Amino acid sequence: MFADRIEGKWIKAFEEVFKLCQVKPNETVVILSETQSREINVHITELALQNLGIRPAHVKLVSPINKYNIPIRSTGASQAIDGDLAVLAALCASDFIVDLTVEGLLHSPETAEILKSGARILMVSNEHPEALERLLPDVDLETKVKIAAKKLREAKQMHVYSEAGTDLNIGLVDAPAVGVWGYTAKKGTMSHWPGGMVVAFPRSKQVNGKLVINRGDINLTFKKYVESPITLGIKNDFVVDILGEGVDVDLMKNYFSVWNDKNAYAVSHVGWGMNLKARYEALSMYDQRDTNGTELRALAGNFLFSTGANEFAGRTTAGHFDIPILNTTITLDGKKVVEKGKLK
Repeated sequence: MFADRIEGKWIKAFEEVFKLCQVKPNETVVILSETQSREINVHITELALQNLGIRPAHVKLVSPINKYNIPIRSTGASQAIDGDLAVLAALCASDFIVDLTVEGLLHSPETAEILKSGARILMVSNEHPEALERLLPDVDLETKVKIAAKKLREAKQMHVYSEAGTDLNIGLVDAPAVGVWGYTAKKGTMSHWPGGMVVAFPRSKQVNGKLVINRGDINLTFKKYVESPITLGIKNDFVVDILGEGVDVDLMKNYFSVWNDKNAYAVSHVGWGMNLKARYEALSMYDQRDTNGTELRALAGNFLFSTGANEFAGRTTAGHFDIPILNTTITLDGKKVVEKGKLK
């Protein structure tokens, strides 16, 4: 679809994001990638940093063996570092890391130690630079996301419902909640670009009810729009019923079951998108290899529902779904933050 040619406008876009991250020439900057990384983004990152007077170091890893023998997509849990102590030492000794691994370090096991060292991480999602250029973050988005994240952290209960039949109750007491706006300038923090969303990780036995994945909603693990409704029955965090007819429900059932892991059926995180630049139709505009679907996660007003690992509920698994749900109403302690798919 695209020519793999570096465009000057893309270098400028990366420069703008690095400026928002307040990267300085006297800082130690590392570009983290792997052999299967999108090389055009690696090259653009290097050129943009050099234009800002920064001489980055490259840490390039051999992409790891898939030990599960199951296709894994868009998890945000890169296994590229794989506990390598030398790599970990290099990252912990840096001030700023541009994460260009395929899956990203968002939920990787080494990330907490890297952040504890004081390094800040910008995870550049594995998107074509054309999408990254369109979804440049800005300070207005940061302000709005911070306000929403504060509301999410302070809430005790989330209720999600829709005309399609969704009726989901989520306890949020002591649930860690974060906002992502696309850049990070604070030591020991991480963000990802594209950004523009808030999510919470409920504690154990806090999610109950029914979730209807309706026609036109998005299954980002498969990178496709859903064509026929799927109804998930959820009890104490776990999907206990998967109802519906057609290929979409068959695919979901198969991918859940192939893990042979109860935790794959559990809720990971919940939240909503806030990026008004994100486009619903974008997934249809790219070849699958050219998108990671982060734009759809950030789509303003979507209910972002995820299954899989949730360390705050004591669950680990490599099975994962990210599913933006449209046209829902989301309340926090009875107050609407999204109404029928529109931000309040």
